This record gives sequence, C-alpha cells and structure tokens, in this order.
Amino acid sequence: MSHLESIASSAVRAAIKVKASVIICFTSSGRAARLIAKYRPTMPVISVVIPRLQTNQLKWTFSGAFEARQSLIVRGLFPMLADPRHPAESTSTTNESILKVALDHGKASGIIKAHDRVVVCQKVVDASVVKILELED
Repeated sequence: MSHLESIASSAVRAAIKVKASVIICFTSSGRAARLIAKYRPTMPVISVVIPRLQTNQLKWTFSGAFEARQSLIVRGLFPMLADPRHPAESTSTTNESILKVALDHGKASGIIKAHDRVVVCQKVVDASVVKILELED
C-alpha cells in the first residue's frame, strides 16, 4: 500500500467514524481524489483540483481543467477547479482561501449544511494532512 493510498483510506475511515457530510480533497493530478473514491465512502467527495500555471515565454497557460474533467466519471466525486492565480505550492494562506471557496461551493450545492463535520485531505509541502473540521454556521 502506497503512502497516498494509506492517507486516502485513513481519510475515508475518519469520515465514517465522525459521520462527516463531505470529504474535501486538494489535488493537482486527481489521483488522491480517485483513491479516496476507490474506498466508496457514503458521503460525497469534493475534489479541488489546483491548476499549475505555466509559460512558454509568449503566453500563460494552466493545466488542471483536463484532470477535473476526467474526475467526472468517478462515482461520488465532484470536481472543482481552483483559481489558477493561486500557486500550486501549498501554503497555509492559499489552502485556507481555497478551502473557504470549496466550503462555499458545497453549501451552495446543498452538500454541506450548518454544524456539519468535514474531512479535509491535503498535502502541505512534504507532509500529508487529514483534518476534521466542524462548521459553525
């Protein structure tokens, strides 16, 4: 079992134990979110694809739309493309702002309600993190 797969199974087990309403997964390739969906959690998984901004000296392009589109075929996975102006490198400020956008998206779509628990799976620099959040309102 790979490191990423053990993080994915831990996120699903934690979400089931705390009766979370949704799992939010930060990913750049979509692989982590697909591994979470592999364990067939009862709650939906919001896959936040963080695009990478690239340049070829003439124009700027970003990758990530293809990965988000490919996630549409996976059962229980709801992809969301993050703002390409945020850097692909994980910083706490960037992750918090993207998490707020993902939570607002979940509330708008009716997946997340007030006082729900949310499991967040993300990779910060070299450490993988599984967080459990309880929403206030």
